[in-house]
Amino acid sequence: MSSVPRFSRKERLLLVGVLLAFAAFYGGLADLVARWYKQEEYSHGFFLPLISLYLLWHRRAVLAESRGAPSAWGLAALVVAAGLLVLGEVTAIYIAIQVGFLVALVGLVLCYGGVSLLRVTLLPIAFLLFAIPLPYFIDSQLSWRLQLISSNLGVGFLRLMGYAVYLEGNVIDLGSYKLQVVEACSGLRYLYPLLSLGFLMAYMYPAALRWRVLLFVSTVPVTVLTNSARIAMVGVLVERWGSGMADGFLHYFEGWIIFLVCQLVLMGEIWLIERYTQRRSLLDVQQFPMPAVARPTGAFVAGRITPALLAGLVVLGAGWAAAQTVGGREEIKPARVSLKTFPLELGNWRASESSLSIDVEQALGFDDYVLADYRSDAGDLVNFYVAYYSSQRKGVSPHSPQVCIPGGGWVISGITREVVPLNDGTPMEVVRVVIDKGSMRQLVYYWFEQRGRRISNEYLMKWFLLSDAVTRNRTDGALVRVVTPVRPGEATDAGDERLAAFVRLAVPLMGPFVPE
Repeated sequence: MSSVPRFSRKERLLLVGVLLAFAAFYGGLADLVARWYKQEEYSHGFFLPLISLYLLWHRRAVLAESRGAPSAWGLAALVVAAGLLVLGEVTAIYIAIQVGFLVALVGLVLCYGGVSLLRVTLLPIAFLLFAIPLPYFIDSQLSWRLQLISSNLGVGFLRLMGYAVYLEGNVIDLGSYKLQVVEACSGLRYLYPLLSLGFLMAYMYPAALRWRVLLFVSTVPVTVLTNSARIAMVGVLVERWGSGMADGFLHYFEGWIIFLVCQLVLMGEIWLIERYTQRRSLLDVQQFPMPAVARPTGAFVAGRITPALLAGLVVLGAGWAAAQTVGGREEIKPARVSLKTFPLELGNWRASESSLSIDVEQALGFDDYVLADYRSDAGDLVNFYVAYYSSQRKGVSPHSPQVCIPGGGWVISGITREVVPLNDGTPMEVVRVVIDKGSMRQLVYYWFEQRGRRISNEYLMKWFLLSDAVTRNRTDGALVRVVTPVRPGEATDAGDERLAAFVRLAVPLMGPFVPE
């Protein structure tokens, strides 16, 4: 009759530390799971913690023999983790909290079993980095750039097959049909899971380090090339059997096929390497290896609670308390005028005010906004949108237009930064986006009004958000976006002139609505 294994006091204290880490970093972890659920490219994240747990279970015997004396570096790691937790709570940059959680796990391992135990557990913990989604604004930058690369390569494949095609931005003109390479065709939904798979395959591959690095790094070009081939294949199917081939089940089925092809290409790489090196079979070189026992540094006493582990729990608890205190403190919210009263007449422009649906308002999470269509005496149209956030903590911040535009069915054809000189001669930099939907084209300018700064760089915007949250106790700010349609046959330069003229009228009036 087998008995239920009993945990020592030290092991129970380690378990308490892990549970405390989950509780302290809960906000960031909840956002992590929400991203897995909402974004298809991260849906594989649900499986990655299970794989990490399996890796730990697989090496359980080695873990037991690798335990050594606790390391003071564990306390240093937990201090760093607590700092990332506080930083993430103050600035709503959840990736800081998510990385901090992994650093906390490293710290707990060091406080429990020392450096020798960390050597054996580091890979399963580090593997969880693939489960952390990139910030939205980085995702959007990658997405549209991969769309452009895939579009160009897809057109190249079609031309090699003898098809006469024309590419404008992300729109492939087949003559009888215009194929839009939308966000879903960027390849990210294959790239992210394939990076995780490529890392596992490289880890399982018992070869020289250079071959394992090559296998992992090659996941990026393999994904891009196979996704481009998929786009070309859709073009061929559309040409032969009509536009219905570009949508529906077949479109997604092709996606699964491409993902399987990517895996086969990686297996083919291993086969080629083995053919010219050791000539082993694929079954022999794709098995989870058993790591060697790490020589313990000092004696491990199972039944005794060590001061390092107790101190680690205190540091973790103090970081949690600090995050709750600082993250929950009352921010400075300057007095301002509601955007509902923004002038509806600007020079020769007159507006008809619009509104968003309740669902969209709740999803965007702003505190105040204005959405209006301004028409000039000449009949020109500019859509003006400002979303103001009194606080950008707790994950509530302006949604980058680069994220929202594809969600509306528009395809980003180009993104640049342009300088618009204001009436007083001050240069103001904006993000200029050209977007297409079918035969329609629009020109978008946007920037961020953030506590006295006008910022077009989203990375810089996040930096100032972080620094101002810490030094000024302010995270208020706004997104400003202006859009004009480009008429058929009209050059985009005419749209630039319209938007620049409108911006010169609107920006000087922003002060009372978005305080500096």
